[in-house]
Amino acid sequence: MQKMLHTAEEKFLVQLAKEYPTLAAASSEIINLQAILRLPKPTEHFMSDLHGESDAFTHILGNASGVIKEKVDRVLAGEMSDAERAEFATLIYYPAQKLAQLKPRQSDLGAWYRKTLYRLIDVCRMMSSKYTRSFVRKRLPGDFAYILDELLHAHFEDHDKEFYYGRILDSIIDIGRADDFITALAQLIQRLAVYRLHIVGDIFDRGPRPDIILDELMRHHSVDVQWGNHDVQWMGAAAGSTVCVASVIHVTLSYNNLETLEDGYGISLRPLSQYAEEVYRDTDVSGFWPKLVEEGEYTPADLARTARMHKAIAVMLFKLECALIGRNPDFGMQGRALLEQVDFVSQTIVIDGVEYHMKDCDFPTVDPARPAALTPGERDVLDKLCQSFMQSEKLARHVRFLYAKGSVYRIENNNLLFHGAVPLDENGEFARVEYGGETFSGRAWMDKCERMARQGYFAPVGSDARRRGRDFLYYLWCGPLSPIFGRDRMASFEHLFVDGEFPERKNPYYAYIENEDEAVARGTARRIFAEFGLDFETGHIVNGHIPVRAASGEQPVKAGGKLIVIDGGFCKAYHQRTGIAGYTLVSSSRGLSLRSHGPFESTQKAILDNLDILSTKDVFEPSGKRVYVEDTDEGARLKDQIADLKKLLAAYADGSVKEQA
Repeated sequence: MQKMLHTAEEKFLVQLAKEYPTLAAASSEIINLQAILRLPKPTEHFMSDLHGESDAFTHILGNASGVIKEKVDRVLAGEMSDAERAEFATLIYYPAQKLAQLKPRQSDLGAWYRKTLYRLIDVCRMMSSKYTRSFVRKRLPGDFAYILDELLHAHFEDHDKEFYYGRILDSIIDIGRADDFITALAQLIQRLAVYRLHIVGDIFDRGPRPDIILDELMRHHSVDVQWGNHDVQWMGAAAGSTVCVASVIHVTLSYNNLETLEDGYGISLRPLSQYAEEVYRDTDVSGFWPKLVEEGEYTPADLARTARMHKAIAVMLFKLECALIGRNPDFGMQGRALLEQVDFVSQTIVIDGVEYHMKDCDFPTVDPARPAALTPGERDVLDKLCQSFMQSEKLARHVRFLYAKGSVYRIENNNLLFHGAVPLDENGEFARVEYGGETFSGRAWMDKCERMARQGYFAPVGSDARRRGRDFLYYLWCGPLSPIFGRDRMASFEHLFVDGEFPERKNPYYAYIENEDEAVARGTARRIFAEFGLDFETGHIVNGHIPVRAASGEQPVKAGGKLIVIDGGFCKAYHQRTGIAGYTLVSSSRGLSLRSHGPFESTQKAILDNLDILSTKDVFEPSGKRVYVEDTDEGARLKDQIADLKKLLAAYADGSVKEQA
């Protein structure tokens, strides 16, 4: 056994020698890695529940939740007024647009260019101070990499700063590249402001352009995503799940958000529109009028057309749900096949043992003898819609990104990130789930959920494994023990068709982890930390999904500081309920700070009037001592690399591995 281990290690060192072919190269890399370990921990930025609000997201991403403005104030407070610094910060957030506004105002454009470039370089130098020169070099824009490297790392004991900068900047201005150089510096500042971006779920939903958000995320240098239930709904649709396609369209039409489908992903609803106009023209659609309609944007005829489409797809959805529930008894959703439980004669339905009156029983495509059977026309529409989803190249690219960068949960720097809940039972124990002849709970159940989600997209087309995985993606969207959903039911059928109140009960996780009795909440957090192998004293749970009602006095930091809920209502639909327009969390070398944000009026107002999002910073957990890279997960990985390189040095020294040069 020892010989086999030695052989495997020897093979590894031979491979490592290809990357570091000499003793000098390996030694140099050890020195470089040890230098990185002694740098301050870089900044992490946490956002959640973006819900398609691309303008607000882009702005907060650009200003790094106020981090960039803080650096601008620190560097330039002595030489610029508050208004000037606000304008300068806006230039960093929106360089191309702001340049177009500022340049015509300048009486001496060359002098303005020179002063602006000096200031940008000073801010950029401060931003780069917590990184190695090698790290910064890898993030320099190609066209200006050499010049920026010189400007950011010049030693002014050897150069007169004004003279040295001046000669370089004059050359840039003289050859007409000042605008490009300003843009490159602004983008570099944005990259250096945040080392890693964590998106804690729900990129999709009712907001107009989740596709723009995903385009931005794909350009980001370091990002991860913890899937939200709206995300897995779209992932299932892209995988070809008919029930997920119907569900996505149902939500989209609920908010009259055709822009996402048609403009964002090139998915045409024409087959559904034609079908609804033909079959549902004389049907009662009063309960399907879209929400959040901007006054004056749509005619009554437009809204009636949307309502007919909405009812048509909703009926198809609830038929498909019945079939899915029937073929997946392990989902434990038998009571949710509601269309099959309607008494069409008395127009009543029994839900959870209680009889209710149906407020809408006008179903032109439902056969009371076989209520879940799709008509040929419905099948044709669904086939065409599924084909459109699966043929959208942009959607496929975005969903592959979500799979590559995403997961059900993530552990980083002793923080546990997930969107919904770790399912608990009524006693506060990890809920036991029977699935596929096995029993799962806690972390094992969340791991199983992730494997099934991946199977739904990557298993061979047409295989039973892919079918099960696609069905499971729908379970993750709305299943009773889905860790991404966190509720006992999605009561869409009841809200649309049944006369009564139907609350969606949250999983007991929320009652325990958010309990006003801090001992109960911290005890729950402690069990969750132990389940995921985290240190309770220094760790946190970062959660999204359930908006914090700040307007009612609810606090986002719970369980004695162990739980941080960062869903503060990015989506405009939640602003009145939450009283704010979103939370973000910033973790730096000096501690944790929660940022609450006011509503974002518009990108145009931000550019023209330097109107930043009004944000409030709450440093709720400052570090007792500054945190360095060596204290992080990245530091642990670097230490492992150093240990491997030291083994390579020893192998070079004793001759068991030959130098390559």
